[in-house]
Amino acid sequence: MKVSVVSRSGREIIKGGIDLSDNATVDDLKSSIHQRVKKYYPARQRLTLPQPGKGKPVVLERGKRLKDYFEKDEGKLVVVFKDLGPQVAYSTLFFWEYVGPLFIYPIFYYFPVYKYFGYPAERVIHPVQTYAMYYWCFHYAKRILETFFVHRFSHATSPLSNVFRNCCYYWTFGAVIAYFVNHPLYTPVSEKQIKIGFGLGIVCQVANFYCHILLRNLRIPGGKGGYQIPGGFLFNIVTCANYTTEIYQWLGFNIATQTVAGYTFLAVATFIMTNWALAKHRRLKKLFDGKDGRPKYPRRWVILPPFL
Repeated sequence: MKVSVVSRSGREIIKGGIDLSDNATVDDLKSSIHQRVKKYYPARQRLTLPQPGKGKPVVLERGKRLKDYFEKDEGKLVVVFKDLGPQVAYSTLFFWEYVGPLFIYPIFYYFPVYKYFGYPAERVIHPVQTYAMYYWCFHYAKRILETFFVHRFSHATSPLSNVFRNCCYYWTFGAVIAYFVNHPLYTPVSEKQIKIGFGLGIVCQVANFYCHILLRNLRIPGGKGGYQIPGGFLFNIVTCANYTTEIYQWLGFNIATQTVAGYTFLAVATFIMTNWALAKHRRLKKLFDGKDGRPKYPRRWVILPPFL
């Protein structure tokens, strides 16, 4: 079969088109494009069907045969090519965004950085500041280990630009929170509040890890793949239990440390994760609508049930 690869404006990307076997897959087409234009490696390509109207374009999925997307009598197949730009693996993206806070925070705890801000080099370290440092480092070490040994990603890569954006977000908040929690003028809250905060946080850290294990099992290698209905534990109540536990573990940290910077980070993170959760909830409800033999998505809260 002859496949013509064009841009959204109709310009031919591969002159003369590409000849493929009748049983060629989308992966074969992407490999052929890469062979002709080296910079367009498969993860950088997005292939869709021509869209005459303003509807949502049909994306060609990896592993599927090309002829499944076209009518049998079509002589020349046309696909629309989009360059997604330089890509990085999601594990690389997550590693760099988490490793910054992991190393930045202890700098403010262990080293006399406050003398550069006009404060005495010597300072009194309160127990809550020590607990907060251990809690913080445990969280980000956990996130890095989960990235390499637990998570199975629905997409292989992410745009390279996201590395810089996400690192700016995590590293900046990490430095600002560390600055205020370890400040020489920091005043601790009551011992009871510290215990409640870190107690809540630790429980939610463990719950969050278990949520990630449940999500991992939805994408067993060689299994069904694609989107599935999450279930078990808190997923029987909320669609994105992993985000719920993530929010509450930071709430626990802030109850124990009580800083404006920490609560600001919590508010921003809650806003971002709520938007992600709403999008995922809508997607799952659309995919599992109970029609044509598909299961119906159960009635659940999106992210934060009111009794929590």
